[in-house]
Amino acid sequence: MKVENQSCDPETGICAPAELAESPSEIKKEADKEIIYVGDPMCSWCWGISNHLKALKEYYPEFGFSIIVGGLRPGGGEAWDDNMKAFLRHHWQEVTARSGQPFGYQLFEREEFNYDTEPSCRAVVASRQWMEDNELAFYEAVSRKFYVDNEDPTESEFYRSICEQFDIPFDVFLAIFESDQCKYETHQEFQLNRQWGVRGYPTVLFKIKDQLYQINHGYTEFDQMKSVIEKILKEENQLA
Repeated sequence: MKVENQSCDPETGICAPAELAESPSEIKKEADKEIIYVGDPMCSWCWGISNHLKALKEYYPEFGFSIIVGGLRPGGGEAWDDNMKAFLRHHWQEVTARSGQPFGYQLFEREEFNYDTEPSCRAVVASRQWMEDNELAFYEAVSRKFYVDNEDPTESEFYRSICEQFDIPFDVFLAIFESDQCKYETHQEFQLNRQWGVRGYPTVLFKIKDQLYQINHGYTEFDQMKSVIEKILKEENQLA
C-alpha cells in the first residue's frame, strides 16, 4: 500500500522525508558527547520509538541530548482521500504491532485534514525557551495528542493544553511559534538533517567532539541502541 510522496517501511521502521530545495544551514551543535535525535512529531515510527528514546536519555544523563526536527511532510498537500486514510491506518497498525504504542483512529472520520508536519516541528523549536533540558517531553506530548487524541497540530490551539502541562505561558509561546524567526530556525533544522545525510526517521546520532556516529536508522529498541553506543565508546577509549 503506497501513497505518492509517502514512504514508511514496516520492515525497517523508517519514514522517509519529503525532498526540500537545498539551502545552507547555519546551525552548529557543540557538546563533548551528545545524543542527537532526528525525528518528526507526526512520524508514526517516531511515535513508536518514543519509550526507547526516553530510556536512552535516562540511561546516559551525563551526555547531552538534543532534538533536530526532521520535517517529514512540511506543507503537507496530499489528498485526504480513502487511499491516504487506508495508507495511514495500515502503517499505524504496524507501529502498534511492533512497538505497542497506542493510536486513535477517529482522525479518519474527518472530511478534511492536511498532513502538514511543519507546525508540530516548529512547536518543538518554540518550546526550547522553557524545555531546554527536556524538549523530548514536549515533543512526545505533541505526538501523543496527535496520534492518540487525533487533534490537529496545524491549529495553534492544539498547543494550549500542552503548554499548560509544562507551565509554559501560552501567549508567549504563541508569539514565538508564529514568528518568522521560529519558522526560519525550524527550516534550518530540516536542511541540517538532510545535509547530514539523514534519509528517514527516526534516526539517532551520537556525537563525540566533531564526529557523528549513526546509532540507528528506523525503529530500534533501547538495548540495541545502547549496545551501539557502548561499542563506540569502547573504540574511542582504545584510541585515547
